[in-house]
Amino acid sequence: MGWLWAIIVGFVLGLLAKAIIPGKQHSPLWLTTIFGMLGAVIGNAMARGFGIEETAGIDWGRHIFQLAAAIVIVLFGDMAYTSIRGRKERV
Repeated sequence: MGWLWAIIVGFVLGLLAKAIIPGKQHSPLWLTTIFGMLGAVIGNAMARGFGIEETAGIDWGRHIFQLAAAIVIVLFGDMAYTSIRGRKERV
């Protein structure tokens, strides 16, 4: 069940990050989900580093770190994907 939950959270974070970033992103949905999963893991590590490991109720601080990390990863990941895909099409 842990992997299913990670995929769902990654999917939601990836889509939220794509919605927040201005312009069009060209990465496919499966790659956006992976970027979101990476954002969740890195956001959890950042929250732990700032001392927001667990709180009573909803962990808003942790979720903000997760979303921020997902935005950065989707932004740079999409740039890399577009660059690699563009090079393959030119050859």
